[in-house]
Amino acid sequence: MSDAQSSQAIRSALGQRSVVLVGLMGCGKSAIGRRLAARLSLPFVDADEEIEKAAGKTIEDIFSEHGEPYFREGERKVLARLLRSGPQVLATGGGAFMNDETRAGVAENGVSVWLKADLPLLVRRVGRRGNRPLLKAGEPEVVLQELMAKRYPVYAEANITVESRDVPHEVIVGEIVDRLGETLVDSSEVAR
Repeated sequence: MSDAQSSQAIRSALGQRSVVLVGLMGCGKSAIGRRLAARLSLPFVDADEEIEKAAGKTIEDIFSEHGEPYFREGERKVLARLLRSGPQVLATGGGAFMNDETRAGVAENGVSVWLKADLPLLVRRVGRRGNRPLLKAGEPEVVLQELMAKRYPVYAEANITVESRDVPHEVIVGEIVDRLGETLVDSSEVAR
């Protein structure tokens, strides 16, 4: 099956569902999501950008002015709206999938893909950017380790897991497309 046929088969099997990327900050959800969307000929939506648009301020400002619980509630509402507007490739914030209601919405309206990354990779990537509110609380490596301990067991509930690593983004996109094909297309052909 050609790339175009594979992409068409995945889009067809998705119907109105979204491909929802989950994982810790720095795992590549936005960068890989944009390329995956292009490959599948679907729109790309970055939930964090949509939250900022809805709030009229940056996530960093939302955190500092209102706190994390306020941000998480806004995130939950924006994601519920976005999940009803598929099909699309949707990159979520690192904490979004931790919300039970959001996970249920993703299960109903999407196919979740966990971009699993190891600690050294995440530390290297997030160290380059100073706009991560959760990292302001302490040493990035320690904060990331704590987040991994809390979040990885929940991320593991995703439909598909793909290892994020230092390879060209197109390699990871190809792996996601292959796994989506196996999960969506092959299983729907078996069901016929």
